[in-house]
Amino acid sequence: MSDDLRNLVLVLAALVIGLVAGWLVRGVMWRRRLQRKQRFFGLPKESECLLVVPRDQGARGWSLARHDAFALLELAAVVQECGAHAEILAHDTSWQGFGARTEFCIGSPATNIRLAAHLRSMLPGIEVNVDPAPSPDQGAITVGKDVYRLEKGAVEHVLLARLAAAGDSGNDRPVFLSSGQRGIADQAATRYLARNHARLARKYGVDGTFCLLLRVVNSQAYGSDVVEMVADVTKAATSTGRVSRQDRSPAT
Repeated sequence: MSDDLRNLVLVLAALVIGLVAGWLVRGVMWRRRLQRKQRFFGLPKESECLLVVPRDQGARGWSLARHDAFALLELAAVVQECGAHAEILAHDTSWQGFGARTEFCIGSPATNIRLAAHLRSMLPGIEVNVDPAPSPDQGAITVGKDVYRLEKGAVEHVLLARLAAAGDSGNDRPVFLSSGQRGIADQAATRYLARNHARLARKYGVDGTFCLLLRVVNSQAYGSDVVEMVADVTKAATSTGRVSRQDRSPAT
């Protein structure tokens, strides 16, 4: 075998080894990212989760509002990638505890009684104005001393939370809440969760608890695409202390 042919064989062998090694490394990294995602969402392969949504108040029977359906599509992609299975339930038919299965609960406490129950029991430091009468405070979210009001089409707020179920089994699944002032805010929050889960896991841990206040900007022009984080309100939201109305101040 000539030197030129030998060198060519060695180069080809090195290329093949490099390609195989690169493929193996990428495969290992992809599996690690997937496992981390599955743990953050509490969705190991072949597991089950609940998607709890309000009924469309403007329709007869059991149907979804448009933005709630879009929010479910965002979550369905996450569930599918994790290799899990989802069950969709109306908010007034989900009569069970939490922790056995991962739960995604979306809507407003005015239209989703299960979400309202989660807020009372797990985020007692938050108040949402559910009074149907038109007023400047309709739908306002109060966190501690700060009040975040709705400006329809201009500024809409939404709470996005991951709540770790308390238990000693080590297998308790988290509850994810998206409580928006409008349906488009819930869609924005679920998209934010799906796109930023890796960063959230790094910051709060794959088993951590957090509650974020997000703001959807100019939805009448940009839809659900422009989202800003207003504040990490985890400490205030999980606190049992209440602030009197006279001590509260408007926030933007």
